[in-house]
Amino acid sequence: MDTADMVDPPVRRGCGSEDVHRRLLNESLNYRLNRAAIENLAFAFATGEEQPSRAEVLTIPVVVHVVHATDEQDVSEEQIDGQIAVLNEDFRALNADVKNVPPVWQGLVADARIEFRRATVDPDGNPTTGVTRRRTTARSFSDDDAVKFTARGGADAWPADRYLNIWVCRLGGGLLGYAQFPGGPAATDGVVITDTGFGTTGTAAAPFNLGRTTTHEIGHWLNLFHIGGDDGTGCSGTDFVADTPNQAGQNFGTPAFPSVTCNNGPDGDMFMNYMDYTDDSAMFMFTHGQMLRVEACLAGPRQGLLTAAAATTPADG
Repeated sequence: MDTADMVDPPVRRGCGSEDVHRRLLNESLNYRLNRAAIENLAFAFATGEEQPSRAEVLTIPVVVHVVHATDEQDVSEEQIDGQIAVLNEDFRALNADVKNVPPVWQGLVADARIEFRRATVDPDGNPTTGVTRRRTTARSFSDDDAVKFTARGGADAWPADRYLNIWVCRLGGGLLGYAQFPGGPAATDGVVITDTGFGTTGTAAAPFNLGRTTTHEIGHWLNLFHIGGDDGTGCSGTDFVADTPNQAGQNFGTPAFPSVTCNNGPDGDMFMNYMDYTDDSAMFMFTHGQMLRVEACLAGPRQGLLTAAAATTPADG
């Protein structure tokens, strides 16, 4: 936590998930082994060797850890509920702007059959609002996971096999958010969102005030990579998804269709995908191929959520 970090709201999307992924690959043999097994399962789903078997819509219990240095950063219940409402639209393909997907890709728009709800039962079995609040002396946080530990000025995670942990804080260095891919340590499992990129009201600031940063980061948490393949501006990277066109790097702002790179004409980049870097107003779809990776994730490293959901959310829906 460097008090010299930039703490103004970012004007260009910045995601730290790939940096965290590379750090864990370098630091942890266990993470490398877990990631290999996770990708083997994802490949089996992608090739049809394994078939999705989940019949019901999964409701994931969410705990939002609000870590704030000022009263303004102590985001409201309304801001939290607004963000969850966005997630429930985006992951069910019920978002109003899905109609803006170019006709050539309308058939690829996928419903993840995942919904999110604030947890009603805490890890000890007590009633909860699904929100924790912690005042911190840290002016801002980075992607070093300090925000995930009480001892480092943040808030400790709830059990990652039963809850989606979302930390909301002020991130520095131009970061909007970051996530931990499945297979990492439970104590740091979840997503971190800067308060100015969280939800649609309160501290949320344009052009990241439509809640799509959290959609993007939860995509990583469910094992989706950036659509550009994270190879800089080259054409050799991959997101391991067959129905997303190969593209050169990430797109920013609000591109015009078509935007052709990597010989992917005539339709070009699928820059309206949630896993690109565009502004919130320009991203509004997941694909069927991406959802196969999500299904593999839920069948493998995040299978605990399938049984935990019933115990941590109301039975009456």
